[in-house]
Amino acid sequence: MLHFPDRKKMGRKKNIRRLSVITVLIFIIFANTNGTNLMVYAEEQTETQAADQTEVLEVESPSCILVEASTGQVLFEKNCDEAMAPASVTKVMTLLLAFEAIGAGQMTLDDIVTVSEHAASMGGSQCFFEAGEEQTVEDMIKCIIIASGNDAAVAMAEKVAGSEEAFVKKMNERAAELGMTNASFKNACGLDADGHKMSARDISIMSRELITKYPAIFDYSGIWMDSIIHKTRRGESQFDLVNTNKFLNMYTGATGLKTGFTNTAKYCMSATAERDGIQLIAVIMGADTKDIRNKDACRLLDYGYSMCQKYTDLNILQEKEISIDNGTESCVTIKTDSQFTGILLAGEHAEDVKKKLEMRDPLTAPVDSGEELGKMSYYIGERCIGSVPIYAAEKVDSMSMKYAFVKVLKLQFTY
Repeated sequence: MLHFPDRKKMGRKKNIRRLSVITVLIFIIFANTNGTNLMVYAEEQTETQAADQTEVLEVESPSCILVEASTGQVLFEKNCDEAMAPASVTKVMTLLLAFEAIGAGQMTLDDIVTVSEHAASMGGSQCFFEAGEEQTVEDMIKCIIIASGNDAAVAMAEKVAGSEEAFVKKMNERAAELGMTNASFKNACGLDADGHKMSARDISIMSRELITKYPAIFDYSGIWMDSIIHKTRRGESQFDLVNTNKFLNMYTGATGLKTGFTNTAKYCMSATAERDGIQLIAVIMGADTKDIRNKDACRLLDYGYSMCQKYTDLNILQEKEISIDNGTESCVTIKTDSQFTGILLAGEHAEDVKKKLEMRDPLTAPVDSGEELGKMSYYIGERCIGSVPIYAAEKVDSMSMKYAFVKVLKLQFTY
């Protein structure tokens, strides 16, 4: 007797096998890939500008520090954590808070600053404002950075915070936020006061914050001569501003920033310079003479430029695809919007620079176009010389169960 297979049973078994395959495929699609905290892709190193020279450095001033501005790398220091009187270099923080207030929309360059009796009473270097006199915020910035006016600094402090006392509180709060561990502000202008101290490192920190976040400061710090118009009850008169920072005419590439002197502080300076795209900050404190201060600043900056070379990568990332989990697409195209510039130190070479693409892990959908997904970092050995962000070039939606089921069915019946 011939027996024919039961077609219904065969159909049920075939469907069971098919559903099993579909289930496995869906599981595979939704499975996350285990791995390390970072997905790392090694890249080729690219072009640089080379040259270096090392020299022995002698600094006569009791305290100093030399910093590369873009990275904050300390290139040289001498007794840089001793708290000392900073004199008018204090005004770097006054200017930083003023620029932050402008950046936050709390005031504009055209707003009016009214000079109070208290501000007008300041001694030392001043612009000889009278109580009740009005100047624009921009002109007050010029008076602070060019002429080092103590009256201008206090008037600006009152404009920003309502009173010098409230402003000093802001100064100390901002110093703490920036990690200026030895800084203690007692006034907004730098006149000698008990406990008004900070270290060379502290000054380099606030100087770096000012020039990197608000490079417009250089529109004012590099001005050699300017003038304002005094507007008083007696009428109007021109007042000439001459930059107290003679270092501007002494060093090629000098851009600022602020000098200071009191009998207690002696000669101090936060000197900034830029050559070939490399920006350095040299802080001098407690120099016995102006000549010593300026010569030490020159030595520091010369040393820094002999130590540094610029590394530029114009081809950070060819647009490429990276795997993404749980997305309607299996990959997402990534991009970067900028070139990379970093600083190599003496003994470091372009061929030793390693690029690492460090992406979120796990990288899962959804992601929006333009969303930051990771960064390209640049290393010399263990030292990171900088990084640039990496973005999604397209939107990738997350995969729903319905989408996954339909996709698997299409795959199943395609083959």
